[in-house]
Amino acid sequence: MFLGIDHLVIAVADPDDAAAQLERQLGLAATGGGRHEAMGTFNRLVWLGDSYLELIGVFDRALAERSWIGAPTLRTLDAGGGLATWAIATDALEVDLTRLRNIGSDLGDSIAGERRRADGAIARWRLAAPQALGPSEPPFLIEHDPTSAEWTPAERAARAALPHPIGGPVRLEALELLVDDVPRTIQRFARTAGLRFRPSLAGGGSRDGDVGRQIVRLRPRRGGSGSAVVRLTAPVADERAPELLGCRWVVRPAG
Repeated sequence: MFLGIDHLVIAVADPDDAAAQLERQLGLAATGGGRHEAMGTFNRLVWLGDSYLELIGVFDRALAERSWIGAPTLRTLDAGGGLATWAIATDALEVDLTRLRNIGSDLGDSIAGERRRADGAIARWRLAAPQALGPSEPPFLIEHDPTSAEWTPAERAARAALPHPIGGPVRLEALELLVDDVPRTIQRFARTAGLRFRPSLAGGGSRDGDVGRQIVRLRPRRGGSGSAVVRLTAPVADERAPELLGCRWVVRPAG
């Protein structure tokens, strides 16, 4: 079963520098990260409850070019950085994979992954990705190992109340993707991930799809830069919307 938007993969030249920018300009703190030794990538994580931002960089281009996540990361970096791809969390990956393949999904076989944190603890997961990954392509699916680092009940409870420098907990409300062809994108998302869309209250030809309690919005691209808008809720008095790391960030008051 789909649980929600798991994480956003944001390609950056230097994850540490990107983390510092997010803290300085948005009041979001990166509290984790590590290396994907076999894939040539490394990251810093910004936790938003059980969703998170993955600020991903490359330490070995040759390895990254051959890895499933390194390749879209490099393409995005070569284009200036920003959202490279994103993931949906599931608690039954194989069940969802069978269900989606029965309706024609191009999701690949599930594969195991892991990341070693700076403290030596290992986070583990299984995932299934479509043939093409990109900021306007369908997401991949991921199921975390609840016995590994970051996903035990104690660690999940601790980050649920994690106070960011902005003034308290922050949550991911919606991911807005700027796409060239909304109808064709809807078809791809439906076929690959089984997502369904409806007219958005945002108007302008946008369409919204539910992922758990969160929303993925497809908005027609009409000039401008960037490929995504990240919508967050936080304990702030007024809405703010800076441009940062190749994305637009909209932070509105929680309530």
